[in-house]
Amino acid sequence: MIIVLSHVTVYAEHVDEVLRLLLQVAERARAQPGCIANAAYRDTENSLRLLWVEKWVDKAAMQQCCRVLGSPRELGAAMGTMVTEFVGPEIYAAELLPGSVRPTP
Repeated sequence: MIIVLSHVTVYAEHVDEVLRLLLQVAERARAQPGCIANAAYRDTENSLRLLWVEKWVDKAAMQQCCRVLGSPRELGAAMGTMVTEFVGPEIYAAELLPGSVRPTP
């Protein structure tokens, strides 16, 4: 499994607009083959920080989505002057450990 983490810090006047953009991209990514999860969240400790979490069955599925929808870096560039910081993507290879409970879809 591949886990991708990114976050942006947004100017206050653009928080809702950037969150809408992230949610639209997440919705489109969830429709791609191999996407386990893709979501955007507002940080509960810093309301100007938005988090983006992706889970993919494998690297090939993640890369194919980037070819179809564009990469996280391209998304960051599209946000341009609405954000003060774009961090990521941090890409991790992970495995579900024995004894873990896998949520049912």
